Amino acid sequence: MSTSKSETHQQAIEQFVLLWGEMASAWGINKTMAQIHALLYAEDQALDTDTIMEQLSISRGNANMNLRNLLQWQLVHKVHFKGQRKDYYTAEKDVWNIVSVVVHERQLREVEPIKENLVECLRLFEENSTESPQEAEFRERIQNFIEFLEMFDRFTKALLPYINKKNLKFLKHLVKLAEAHQSLKGNKPETLPEENNG
Repeated sequence: MSTSKSETHQQAIEQFVLLWGEMASAWGINKTMAQIHALLYAEDQALDTDTIMEQLSISRGNANMNLRNLLQWQLVHKVHFKGQRKDYYTAEKDVWNIVSVVVHERQLREVEPIKENLVECLRLFEENSTESPQEAEFRERIQNFIEFLEMFDRFTKALLPYINKKNLKFLKHLVKLAEAHQSLKGNKPETLPEENNG
């Protein structure tokens, strides 16, 4: 099913797969899962499990487990060819959809559990009728953390529809607003305390 590639093309694919694997932790996924996605993303044609195993030097069990995860994330799609008994796979090629999925999955798998655990931690203080100043201060720090995560959750949910709709114009406008605000903040002179002339 595959076509021959130039040496440059093959080297570029191999480098891309390695890069995606190294970035796996930023995705919140394992290295092999990222490399399978990268390989399928880089290839024009769908690949079967045997080819994926051979190109990445991984076991069948490892390949099957990570392909299942990628299918669940909807970053990889199964393809059937007439007369072929093997399953073939291709990656989602639209970078907007990829980013949307990754942001959503990271939010679901990482931010939400952290917030829930912090809420549980906060409940410990509710059981304590007498609270020392140090405990009150620590409780406030946890509450601030929870409030930040809640705001981050709201921001992500508000932003995802614009990513899904590929609204680059709006996102560029949002970035410009943030950059302008930061620029004004950076150039703002410090307010000095008023001198007591009395």
